Amino acid sequence: MRGYKLLLWKKYFDTGYGLTNYIFKLIAVFGLTSSMVKETFIILSAYTIGCLILGRLWLYSRMLETETEIANMFNPFVKDMRKKFGIKEKETFK
Repeated sequence: MRGYKLLLWKKYFDTGYGLTNYIFKLIAVFGLTSSMVKETFIILSAYTIGCLILGRLWLYSRMLETETEIANMFNPFVKDMRKKFGIKEKETFK
């Protein structure tokens, strides 16, 4: 598959960024209000690496599936489909 590894790393970063985007906003405010460019760059680099690590942990610990299942518990369409096919909620969430 073309671009698989690149897109996998993008998914890691996007997931980590989604979980920590408020921290990025704090870093941005710090960078805009201070004159410490080098320190801001170091903090931003550490944040980027942290996003990659957190995203990878989030995906490999199956938290994404848990997150999706929680959303499905409140989705009317999923509720109707589970009723139609006779799937109990305890069977889907382990």
